[in-house]
Amino acid sequence: MPLRQRARVDRMLRPVHRWIWGDFERRVRKLLAFAEVEADGGRDILRASEVTPDPLLRRLYLAHAIDELHHADLFRRRGAALLQERSPRSTPLSPASWLPSGDHGIDDLRVEEEPDESLLAFLHVAEKAAAGRFTIYRDVVQDDPSTRAVFEEILRDEVFHMNYTYTQLARVSPRLYRRRVWRARASRLWKRYLRVAAALAGLLGTLILWIQYFILLPPFAWIAKHSAKRERPGWTPMSRDRNTSPTSQY
Repeated sequence: MPLRQRARVDRMLRPVHRWIWGDFERRVRKLLAFAEVEADGGRDILRASEVTPDPLLRRLYLAHAIDELHHADLFRRRGAALLQERSPRSTPLSPASWLPSGDHGIDDLRVEEEPDESLLAFLHVAEKAAAGRFTIYRDVVQDDPSTRAVFEEILRDEVFHMNYTYTQLARVSPRLYRRRVWRARASRLWKRYLRVAAALAGLLGTLILWIQYFILLPPFAWIAKHSAKRERPGWTPMSRDRNTSPTSQY
């Protein structure tokens, strides 16, 4: 999706983001979920620093992994602080979690099996998307200066990550770096489509079950109930003209 169209969509969805972050429970769940995603991404990038043969990339990956783990700590501490500020009389958080939409993290990328070119392209696209989303989140938490400060600090690192991955991708793959970026974008769009399709399939399945249980089954249950009232209680006598044995299968 072109950057202008993506920015337009983000502006259209800004009220939705404001509604999500305006609720205390959802805000805490989002922060804690971001902490998990950042920590997972940091561990994967740390693994990439161990397997890359490029010494410069090894140093950059290591610094990147340290940043990601630091971001996880920032999100986790802010979520814990909000929980401590919560009134004891308030209802506890539900166990369900609102996971992020996949705009950040490695997304099950097998670091050991990917060359540096593919990993750099993926990281560049992921960091760019994360920077755009975190900018929106920073703007919609005007009522929470501490959370806003967390996003501002992380955004500075995201810009650096976005720039160094693109620069190093152009260095290690000078002829095909643009094609690799577009391929990484297409892969992310495909994964996002699969997530949306799975969510829609779950919703449609739930809707069909509701229709079966509350619309289709009640008429049959009513017919069966009234049919049962017309039947005689107890045993039904057999006709004397019947010559077959009652113990026969036929």
